[in-house]
Amino acid sequence: MKNKAWMQVFIIYLRYLIGFAFIFASLVKIQGLRFTAESGAENPIDSAFHFFETLYESGIYWRFLGLAQLITGTLLMTQRFAKLGAILFLPIIANVFVITISYDFGGTHIIAGLMLISTLFLLYWDWDSLKILFNKTPTNWTKKRLEHNKIWIYLGFVFLIITVFSKILIDNENILFSFLAMFVIGIVGLIVGYKRRKLYID
Repeated sequence: MKNKAWMQVFIIYLRYLIGFAFIFASLVKIQGLRFTAESGAENPIDSAFHFFETLYESGIYWRFLGLAQLITGTLLMTQRFAKLGAILFLPIIANVFVITISYDFGGTHIIAGLMLISTLFLLYWDWDSLKILFNKTPTNWTKKRLEHNKIWIYLGFVFLIITVFSKILIDNENILFSFLAMFVIGIVGLIVGYKRRKLYID
C-alpha cells in the first residue's frame, strides 16, 4: 500500500488537514482569547463551558496549550518532520478526546475520536522507521516515496502562512476567502505533485 501514489497523497493531505485544525485552534489560545464569545464562569462547574473558562483564566497554561498545538501542527504540515509531529500529536489529541467524553461537548467527541484514529494511522504509516524507538531494526525507511518530494514542504509552508494570516489578520467575514484560496492551492499542488509520481513509485 505504501508504494501506491494515491495512498501517499492521502497521507500527505491528512497531515495537512490535522495540522491545519490544530494550528487554527492554537492561535486563539496564543492570543489569550476565549473559544466562546462569553465567559463560562456562571455555568455549572461540571460543564464544558466552565472547564474552558478555567483553562482560559489560567493565562500562561492556556497559551502554553496553544503553543504546543502550534508546534505540533506545524511539524505535521512540513511533511519533512511529520513523524515527530505525529508522535507529539498523539498524547495531545488523546487528552482532547478524553476531555470531550468527560464533558458534554455534543458531537465533538466524534471529531476528536476521528482525529485520534487518524493520528494512530499516521504512526502506523511511519512504523518502518519509528520502530527504532522500541529497539527494533528500521526497515525500508530510507526508500524514496512521493511524499518526500519538496513540493509538499513548500505547499505546507504556504498553508501555514495562510492559516496564521486568516486567523489573526483577516476578519471573520473574509475568512472564507482564505479557505477558498487554500483549497485552490491544494488542488494545484495535488496536480503538480501527482504528476511527479513516476519518479517515486516502483
